[in-house]
Amino acid sequence: MKITRLFMDAHIPMDNEIQYLISKIGLTPERVTDSQPVYDAVNLAKDPISQAKTLLYITRNKGAVIRECPGTSHYTCCDYTILHTATFCTMDCSYCILQAYFHPPVLQYFAGLDRFVAPLDHSFSQNKIFRIGTGEYTDSLIWEKISQAPRFLVEKFARQSNSLLELKTKTINVDSLLDLDHNGKTVLAWSVNTPEIIRSEEKGTAALASRLETAKLCEAKGYKLAFHFDPMIIYEGCEDAYKKVVHSIFTHVSPDNIVWISIGTFRFMPQLKAVIETRFPDSTIPYGEFILGLDNKMRYFKPLRMHLYKTLIDTIRKYAPHVLVYFCMEDEEVWEKCVGFFPKKEGELGHLLDKSAAAHCQLNTSFL
Repeated sequence: MKITRLFMDAHIPMDNEIQYLISKIGLTPERVTDSQPVYDAVNLAKDPISQAKTLLYITRNKGAVIRECPGTSHYTCCDYTILHTATFCTMDCSYCILQAYFHPPVLQYFAGLDRFVAPLDHSFSQNKIFRIGTGEYTDSLIWEKISQAPRFLVEKFARQSNSLLELKTKTINVDSLLDLDHNGKTVLAWSVNTPEIIRSEEKGTAALASRLETAKLCEAKGYKLAFHFDPMIIYEGCEDAYKKVVHSIFTHVSPDNIVWISIGTFRFMPQLKAVIETRFPDSTIPYGEFILGLDNKMRYFKPLRMHLYKTLIDTIRKYAPHVLVYFCMEDEEVWEKCVGFFPKKEGELGHLLDKSAAAHCQLNTSFL
């Protein structure tokens, strides 16, 4: 993180959590009684999105700490559960939906680790498996170098038996997690792409080789792993490039330690195209063969994305025939033609993922 200005809600106490955060950032916080000064500092900049990546606002989460993934209409959802710890990201991927999702975009850290306790304990007490992640509105591990939250959560999840914590990232920030007694209840997950796309479209992220070396290190510490090919980008030569990514993954880690692999191609709200054109004028990704999907997002023409999916799945199967591979937000035809079945019943995909989570992470299977 390259934070140049730090805002902090005036009502937040200067406890150990906040003192640690401030010491790592190295700035004196500007106390504010509401969010307007933060919004002004972002909105008045020539490039508000870039500006937002350098400003941090320490505040309280005024909404639900735990919520269901919103999914998208007409496409199959995996029934993920979101732990809302922060918003926005300091990395700068051209395709990032958060650029068009937040108005204005604000990098927020939600203070109060104690506020996670009661909602998590409520989830842990239910007769249900929960797959809980912090990577929906931010990168889970951009915070690892400045915050105690990732360590707190790993240790919290280690003391229960019906929930899995997934920390999804494009970083290599795992130092504080390596020697924790995680009890197998945390999955460390990496979003992966081809080196060409990482170089051109994922500015500020770790190189693919670095991500996979870090995954190997975490595997050696007993962590289970996951990989997310999302968003896959269609470009000349992409099929061979994605095959090489698969080869690299299984050169580094064992398929036995991978809980799941998700797949999804680039899709975006129409208003994101103008943002990409303005902020990333050299990017060509908005100019593929797109159509408006049933969820009002632009998606690659279905035969194109199915061809790429089949190529990737066939390659994964050569290395790991038993690893659970699933689609993030795809329809019945894509499922049937690419993997040979469709999780038609409500909650069926979530149930498949629960079973894989239970098998890899020694969760309580009496709920299944």
